[in-house]
Amino acid sequence: MNGATINLLYFARVAELVGKRSEAWPLEADSTGAQLLAALGERYPQLAPAARLKLAINQTHAKPSAPIRAGDEVAVFEPVTGG
Repeated sequence: MNGATINLLYFARVAELVGKRSEAWPLEADSTGAQLLAALGERYPQLAPAARLKLAINQTHAKPSAPIRAGDEVAVFEPVTGG
């Protein structure tokens, strides 16, 4: 581990399920949104299926294939449906 981290922000039900609004998350190497969601699912099984969650990287909606780098701010939230 090289000490690099990202700042995770949790919103709405995701924050309720993990019991916090934010945390520093260790990042061993550049990774993708999908890899982060898989790791979140391992740490917080109550988020299952974690792959359904959406991400915003540095305040921009991001696809699971988007790269995540040290120092990024990553928001995690559930998909929202309109009606």
